[in-house]
Amino acid sequence: MAKCHSNSLGSLVIDGIAGANAGTRHFRFCTAFSGAAFRRRIYDAVSCGGSSRYRHRYNDEMMDDEQSTGNRSASETRDLKEAEQPRNPKLANGRSEKLVDLLNLAESMETENEEETRRKEEELEELKRTVEDLQTEDLVRRKLAASKVRLMAKEDLVIRGTLALLGAIPPLVAMVDLEDEQSQIAALYALLNLGIGNNANKAAIVEVGVIHKMLKLIKSESASNSLVTEAIIANFLGLSALDSNKPVIGSSGAIPFLVKSLQNTDHKISNQARQDALRALFNLSIAASNISIILETDFIPFLLNMLGDMEVSERILSILSNVVSTREGRRAISVVPDAFPILVDVLNWTDSPGCQEKASYVLMVMAHKLYGERQTMVEAGLISASLELTLLGSALAQKRASRILECLRYDKGKQVSESFGGNLGVAAVSAPIIGTSSSSNCNSDSKRYPEESEEAMSVEKKAVKQLVQQSLQYNMRKIVKRANLPQDFAPSEHFKSLTASSTSKSLPF
Repeated sequence: MAKCHSNSLGSLVIDGIAGANAGTRHFRFCTAFSGAAFRRRIYDAVSCGGSSRYRHRYNDEMMDDEQSTGNRSASETRDLKEAEQPRNPKLANGRSEKLVDLLNLAESMETENEEETRRKEEELEELKRTVEDLQTEDLVRRKLAASKVRLMAKEDLVIRGTLALLGAIPPLVAMVDLEDEQSQIAALYALLNLGIGNNANKAAIVEVGVIHKMLKLIKSESASNSLVTEAIIANFLGLSALDSNKPVIGSSGAIPFLVKSLQNTDHKISNQARQDALRALFNLSIAASNISIILETDFIPFLLNMLGDMEVSERILSILSNVVSTREGRRAISVVPDAFPILVDVLNWTDSPGCQEKASYVLMVMAHKLYGERQTMVEAGLISASLELTLLGSALAQKRASRILECLRYDKGKQVSESFGGNLGVAAVSAPIIGTSSSSNCNSDSKRYPEESEEAMSVEKKAVKQLVQQSLQYNMRKIVKRANLPQDFAPSEHFKSLTASSTSKSLPF
């Protein structure tokens, strides 16, 4: 025991590792602490980062080993060493290999970052060379550079902003004045791609003066080239998407050109270009200052006559929704022959709820603002179509159809009141309240004097009854048409009795 106490901890560890065959109690303590268990703890500390939570746990285990060492024999110690040895030699190096993998991963990531940085620097140098080529006097190099800008800016939003910062926009706009048509087309499409999804570039392109250059190009001999015309239309579409550009483009004289391009039916431009012109006109119609310029052309009658083409009808109705917001626009629509029957017919397009909603909006605004045209709307069948829309349309279309009926019902009641010399008061146009003495007296009088029951009916109830009868008759005609029945088909007496006895209970409000 004295010898054991006189030895140091270092000698204990050294003697324990070197003297594998010693049988003293002192050696048994060292072998219990060292060997495979000691290496396992080192590996655990390395793989786990050597954190404090593992250090405390290992200290507790070491204390337990010290307490149990004195009670173990040499054979027990040998068995413990064999149990602590890994069964598979590969597992001994597993954690160290994991650490090496982590180091290799960090090194590879650092290499990838360096390669990414190098690649971006090379791309930036290429963009700089491209912008320099745009500013040279060599026409061939400028055209190739414009084509390269068109391709690079087509998909990458970052490259669009970088090219603009490097100064690519002014030389491209200057190329529009060149006499070479291929250079003009390359420059126009490069500008178009630079403006996609980048409002700052759109504003910069207009500020440089591309609008007047394109209009000047339209009046030149290059206008005979349909490819140049289509490129100009595409640029007007892209630039008009920015709100600050709308008044500038509208006042420049671009609207008549777009209307003329849309009306072009000699197939000089593609169908896609015509649709681009229509979309550009929609963008420009959003600005109220452009409505008067649009009305100076024959654009409104052309739009109404185009309704029916399902490919463009919803876009047309969107433009009319913008035009109807002004007094001049409402008047321009109302003076077009058959304007109301055309719009009312759209309300019956059950397979196109978007068109129904937009057409009902146009008619709702006109029914509310144009008092003198309400009778024309009624004669066009607006009441019947609105009644059906309140039952079968979308939620928005139903709401707008109800507003239309409110406007027309108020107008009809007012006309009837005036036909009696204005002697009908408010009580005369109001339905009697059920359950009151006045209503019971009215019912008893109608039984005693059947011939006076029709005259005793309020004006409002007469109007509602007429609306219901018109709706039922209109729906019957539609059913006959859809069933492909003979044109001379006449409803039966039973159906006539139904329409004659219908009441306002069928209305949704």
